Amino acid sequence: MSVAASTAPRVQPRDPVVSVDGLEVVFGRTRALKGVSLSVEAGTSLGVVGESGSGKSTLAKVLVGINPIAAGTVEIAGVTRTARGRQRPLDSKVVQLIPQDPYSSLSPRRTAGQAIAEALDPVRSDVRRHRATVLDWLDRVQLPAASLDKYPHEFSGGQRQRIAIARALCVRPQVVIADEITSALDVSVQAEVLELLSALRSELDLTMLFISHNLAVVRHVSDRVAVLLHGELVEEGDVDQVFSSPAASYTRSLLDSVPGAPGFSIRD
Repeated sequence: MSVAASTAPRVQPRDPVVSVDGLEVVFGRTRALKGVSLSVEAGTSLGVVGESGSGKSTLAKVLVGINPIAAGTVEIAGVTRTARGRQRPLDSKVVQLIPQDPYSSLSPRRTAGQAIAEALDPVRSDVRRHRATVLDWLDRVQLPAASLDKYPHEFSGGQRQRIAIARALCVRPQVVIADEITSALDVSVQAEVLELLSALRSELDLTMLFISHNLAVVRHVSDRVAVLLHGELVEEGDVDQVFSSPAASYTRSLLDSVPGAPGFSIRD
């Protein structure tokens, strides 16, 4: 599958579900994020790009409440966090993280059915109680019903990522954060997972932050894009505008480094 331009659905402007203002994150003497401000409107996808060490995953972990805030504010679905306030992880129905490595994020002792049932109801995670819903979500991520009783080692990397997507989305979170979810997959499998995510995004009207170093992938699934460099936000805007006429020299260098730019494809 080749994608020369974004196929993500465009929506009319709505109220922000995610608002980040002057965000600072410090680890020891290192400022991992430096005054980052951005927002994500309801039903839209913001792609976050940058090289390794730019602060992308740090931002993701702040948004789900894992990394502490040194300064600034983060508001997600009406829940505000500051340096002096709430620092614990947010409720799973507010925000969900789809991790980069589904193999390590899925318990080897739990079946796919158990993993999804536990997300639906951590207290009463009996698969029998939630069987119909679990089977529905396996179908949504294009896995057969027989997957219900299989363990992570019995699936391919792409199939494990589908289970991770089902587990994250089954609780209908208000915000989904996808952190490099295709980086460990073969190119052909990447395309399949992205098509699935795009379809679910449209069906469920998801609000999403999609974090990746792969610009072609970001262009495929995002409405807007934010570019990070050494913890600073150097550019943000409509994905087609930024990719066709980048304002920051760093963004231009990222685009120039992609084979076949500017009409690059997801297979590059």
